[in-house]
Amino acid sequence: MDFTEFRAAAELLGMLLTDLRSLTLLLLLLAASICDLRTRRIPNLLTFGGAAVALLYGMAAPRHGGGLLWALGGLGLGFALMLPLYLVRAMGAGDVKLMAMAGAFLGPDGTWQTVIFVFITGGIAALAYALWHRVAGKLLRNTLQTTELLFVTVAAGIRPDARASSTQSVGSLPYGVSIALGTVAFLVARQFTWV
Repeated sequence: MDFTEFRAAAELLGMLLTDLRSLTLLLLLLAASICDLRTRRIPNLLTFGGAAVALLYGMAAPRHGGGLLWALGGLGLGFALMLPLYLVRAMGAGDVKLMAMAGAFLGPDGTWQTVIFVFITGGIAALAYALWHRVAGKLLRNTLQTTELLFVTVAAGIRPDARASSTQSVGSLPYGVSIALGTVAFLVARQFTWV
């Protein structure tokens, strides 16, 4: 680690400890992850309350990273990018609301990039789960069959449903954890100017 990387790491730690917006976001994501791991649900109090805090912060401190419209843009984009996965029943509503809440803290540009990190994190988590439980082959077959089914139903003009597949699931993941880890990965990457 050279001096510039050390300096970026020190600034990241300082940002997390002194930037109220980032610290609040990380604490909310930690709470959501714990709830999702324990109950497989993310409480509306966390998602709606967190979004309200982000919007209020945007109104109160518009010069520190964006104003109300910036926060609303991030909230809307986070919601819009995850909503299709909910509509095909590949993701829960709490996960969609959690990404929208995170988006309100990150703004539109940060949300767009964070969603990419979240999808990568979710894919790695799914692969790790499948390898750990020795069901990677079944996961691949299920993924191919579900993708094929989605294309066929869309072509037939039927509303897609990822759960309509007749294959037995290999398990489910608390996606709130992937949202939290992906967001942290984005914040680190942004601090080190990798994105």
